[in-house]
Amino acid sequence: MSDRRAERLEALRRRLASDGLDGLVVVSLPNIRYLTGFSGSSGLLFASGGATVLLTDFRYREQAPAEVGDLARVSTETGGAWERLLKLLPDLAGVHRVGYEAHVLTVRDAERLARNGAKPWTFQPVADVVEALRAVKAPDEIAAIRAAGAVATRALEAATVGVRAGQTELEIAAALEGALRRSGSEWYAFPTIVASGPRSALPHARTSGRVVAPGDLLLVDFGAVVEGYCSDLTRTFVVGAEPTARQREIHEVVRRAQGAALAGLRSGLTGRQGDALARDVIAQAGLGEAFGHSLGHGLGLEVHEAPRLAQTAEDPLPASAVVTVEPGVYLEGWGGIRIEDDVILQTTGAELLTEFPRELLRLG
Repeated sequence: MSDRRAERLEALRRRLASDGLDGLVVVSLPNIRYLTGFSGSSGLLFASGGATVLLTDFRYREQAPAEVGDLARVSTETGGAWERLLKLLPDLAGVHRVGYEAHVLTVRDAERLARNGAKPWTFQPVADVVEALRAVKAPDEIAAIRAAGAVATRALEAATVGVRAGQTELEIAAALEGALRRSGSEWYAFPTIVASGPRSALPHARTSGRVVAPGDLLLVDFGAVVEGYCSDLTRTFVVGAEPTARQREIHEVVRRAQGAALAGLRSGLTGRQGDALARDVIAQAGLGEAFGHSLGHGLGLEVHEAPRLAQTAEDPLPASAVVTVEPGVYLEGWGGIRIEDDVILQTTGAELLTEFPRELLRLG
């Protein structure tokens, strides 16, 4: 992956200057990784026009300098990161108004800043500053997400071969997660969802010990990670029997809804307009109340990030954003069906980054 960290930091500095800020305290680990390359589990980043400092701890004494290089000063000294930051600020010339990520910071740490907010600097809450930069993906980021989609597809192909009635959801999830690792996934983008029978009507079901019965719907929602970037894929199957007429009917509604979205999505639409492309198809089938979540979300270093495809999202969708397209229908006591793929948005339309059959397949 090409090194774009310097240009990302420069874009951040331009944004801070336009907002009248002299610096930003970054506490979101995905944002820190985006800006510096540091992939550890604990860190605090201060970025200003004249300084970039990463504060972490002894565990990353070797890893942090290796990942960050000469892009930023790295501090792994003893003592808490916040205390070290507050000692650092007086030495930085021209730093008076400092933003902090209010949407990420804990109340305790925000109160710590409030107690220390006095001349020559003050702290100001901000939100989604780095996330706005992350919404537009560079070509190498898109390539990583595409690769993560290919890993997920290979894993699903391998894992579904062995699915049979009589297995538990946990057993199926274990097979899928093992296949993800063998296919090259660094980790899991989120806890794998395997939901069968009536439990497939739970959009974010927790995988359970339920035994899959012949004729059950089986909803599988999972993702791979490549170079830190996530994919997100959902398919719904029928296990151990041919699909019923009702299962085929509902699945076809969801498939048509996704097809309408894939055909109509493009940058420049608002998130609400994008959501409506699929929602209108489901509503016209008389199932509008059974589609209760948004059509999709941004995808990148996190599995949920900007932008959103939702009824409440009025912002235009930017070109080169990567989003999920995941309509679903959920009927309590019967089950649910969702189909999800990842796409990159351009002015000319949406390009698929994931490929797996969208028909209602029988497993076992």
